[in-house]
Amino acid sequence: MEVESVKKNRLKTKSKDKSRNKEDQVHIRFVTKLKKYVLPDSLTVDSSLVPDQLNTLLNEVFKANNIQEQGEFDFLISSCFLRSSLSKHFAEWEISTEKVVEVEFVEKHPPPKPKDCLIHDDWVSAVDVCEKWILTGSYDNMLHIWSLKGQHQLTIPGHTSPLKAVAWISLDDDNASFVSASMDQTCMIWSWDITRNTAECVYICEGHRRGIEAIGINHDKSLLASGAWDTMLYIWSIPDENDGESVAKKGKPGYVNKKKTPKCGMKGHKQAISGIVWSDKTEIITSSWDHTIKIWDAELNGIKHELHSDKSFFDIDYSPLSRAVITGSADQHVRLFDPRSTGIAMKTKFTSHTQWIPSVRWSTVEEYLFISGAYDNIVKLWDTRSIKVPLFDLLGHDDKVLNCNWSNPELIMSGGADNTLRIFKSNCVKH
Repeated sequence: MEVESVKKNRLKTKSKDKSRNKEDQVHIRFVTKLKKYVLPDSLTVDSSLVPDQLNTLLNEVFKANNIQEQGEFDFLISSCFLRSSLSKHFAEWEISTEKVVEVEFVEKHPPPKPKDCLIHDDWVSAVDVCEKWILTGSYDNMLHIWSLKGQHQLTIPGHTSPLKAVAWISLDDDNASFVSASMDQTCMIWSWDITRNTAECVYICEGHRRGIEAIGINHDKSLLASGAWDTMLYIWSIPDENDGESVAKKGKPGYVNKKKTPKCGMKGHKQAISGIVWSDKTEIITSSWDHTIKIWDAELNGIKHELHSDKSFFDIDYSPLSRAVITGSADQHVRLFDPRSTGIAMKTKFTSHTQWIPSVRWSTVEEYLFISGAYDNIVKLWDTRSIKVPLFDLLGHDDKVLNCNWSNPELIMSGGADNTLRIFKSNCVKH
């Protein structure tokens, strides 16, 4: 009787093992938009596989099929990056395994590499890039122009309080123009003679009653929007030579600039406007310390939509590639919104920073990529298809990150309270 009992138990154990093995298996099919790869047929794999193991498997399949191309890949299942085992991913996103699951592979984004560190005399609070020139603003009230090679070109005095925003307007071989905004309640429009390496303020935009926090220039460079602690959103025409009232600047004989008044002013926010971006020719999106995002009609001078949150917003950016908005906030999250939805619907929240996030910027060439800079001293490079884990942490700052910029697709820049502008080579992959 004992022998028969042992045999029965063994049969039950084998049956359970077979059942467990079947449950641990999943049928997948690799797919890709990368034309250089020939795709294998569907495979049966263990559901415990994690991304590194899946990468090894894919390269082994390529090798077995005499495909010479080997690589490092990330894997997308239902448009989300695989960051755990297959089984956990399927459970989290409620993906059925009754049919063959498509696993899309994409080339891994190479890590950004440190390139330069540009030293300033005070906090680096603003940065913008245009072709081969970098423009920075600092808490010592000064503007600086640098070459992309890190060579300092010019120091520009003029503001009487710390700089909060800068933006290039135009650039040719001999001349350039740009705008700066300051806590001194003014925006200044500058002309830079590149040949002589001299800059002068040609227009002063006056109207704000408290410090200016943010500016945005529209796509054809004809309009400037500014937002400040006085809660006002002002629109200014970017002028020709005959605009404004000519005024001699004190202490500088022969130096002439022109005062400008705003084209229009729009009320709606209740606290400081922290971020401004033009989403099309006549539409402006703003973020504010008053816990709201507002979409404005620049022709009708009114609010089209708004979104309320329970935290202050510190920055905002819009991508024409993804047609989505990202924000930095006081609760350590980056949020992604769809501004086309009624009421501006939040789609995704990205969590990794441990302090306030004062700056966010989209890639100008990759619809899924963006960067965020925070008071935790870190700049993070994100892919919108990876919600919980950023692609990379860009380290180097010894104090809080105040702003970041990705105007040049090849270079990620960030200014900090450690008096430095950090520059990373972004190594964008073009698919």
